Amino acid sequence: MGMAIDRDDTQFHVLAVDDSLIDRKLIERLLKTSSFQVTAVDSGSKALEFLGLNNNDADDDEEDEQRDSNTESVSSDEDQDHQDLGLGVNLIITDYCMPGMTGYDLLKKIKKSSSFKDIPVVIMSSENIPSRISRCLEDGAEEFFLKPVQLSDVNKLRPHLMKGRSKDIDSSHKTTSTRLITSGN
Repeated sequence: MGMAIDRDDTQFHVLAVDDSLIDRKLIERLLKTSSFQVTAVDSGSKALEFLGLNNNDADDDEEDEQRDSNTESVSSDEDQDHQDLGLGVNLIITDYCMPGMTGYDLLKKIKKSSSFKDIPVVIMSSENIPSRISRCLEDGAEEFFLKPVQLSDVNKLRPHLMKGRSKDIDSSHKTTSTRLITSGN
């Protein structure tokens, strides 16, 4: 039975975002050691690109108001494409301090996205700044890890992943139960 649990863990897909090659390789190795599938990118904008979110999708409301009704119908199609592209990502772990787009900015864009707002986001930083940690957690981060990230930190990810998994299992179990009841008649 333990083997089945291990196989299920390999289905978890983590998007790791860090501009530092060394830190990115470290988190990638730790995640793979824990049987996660990992995609690693070096910036917030590449993370958004991987998810299928345009860098401008979650920008100011003024820009949204400037879009005409034709663009809005295209946006609906784009939202479906975003769901298809990022469907396999179960968790995003990102460095806080990166050039261009910070991990906090990435967190805000993900939480504003209708397609990805429920994906757990974890922030990492080498700086222990309580106000920064509080702000990230208040704005939707599941965890805030201090670098260097360790295996014990990675093990804290499982409950966040299992929350999403248990919802999936509940809905698939209901579907399976329905099929069994229907096919039994």
